[in-house]
Amino acid sequence: MVFEFLEPRCVLNDLFIKNYSNNFLYFILLPNIEQYYIAAKMKELLIIRHAKSSWNDPSLRDFDRPLNKRGLQDAPMMAQRLAQKKFNPDLLLSSDAKRAFATCMFFAKKFPLADVLTEHKLYEALPKEFYDVIENISNSYNSVAIFSHNSGITDFVNELTNVHVDVVPTCGIFAIKAAIDNWKDFRKGEKAFWFFDYPKNLIK
Repeated sequence: MVFEFLEPRCVLNDLFIKNYSNNFLYFILLPNIEQYYIAAKMKELLIIRHAKSSWNDPSLRDFDRPLNKRGLQDAPMMAQRLAQKKFNPDLLLSSDAKRAFATCMFFAKKFPLADVLTEHKLYEALPKEFYDVIENISNSYNSVAIFSHNSGITDFVNELTNVHVDVVPTCGIFAIKAAIDNWKDFRKGEKAFWFFDYPKNLIK
């Protein structure tokens, strides 16, 4: 990791983000050092819970449950809201469960240049599985969206930064930036909260 030194300044939090000329500068206060540094390279990660699913058919396995009417409305809406944030993913990585992959495909329609892959480990994943999957992402990808399930998804995002949420709602998006060159360094790398959005959020 290469850093550029800045003049020492007082800070209120341990991680900061400043948008500057359409490029993101990441101000990171290193432990016990009252100085800012700018990370030379970053990775972007969005953790997205599948949209609301149907329980109408009790004969279906949990794995096979589809999206319900609200889920079919929320998924394209959230994909559109994400596009408005100027996020351009190069990989959409989804649990292979039907409801997660269906959610992912609505985002794929909005971001047609992104690769789409499935990973069974993301089905009912716990934080350990999330870390394992992320650390095995190809370094050719810099902006990645992961589609998975609760309750593991809420537990995982609450480990990442100093921003905690009670629950990631269906089709909720928790976004971070990581000061890493390689995904294999994700677990120990510095991470900064980017944004949190969900269908009923009135502040977009």
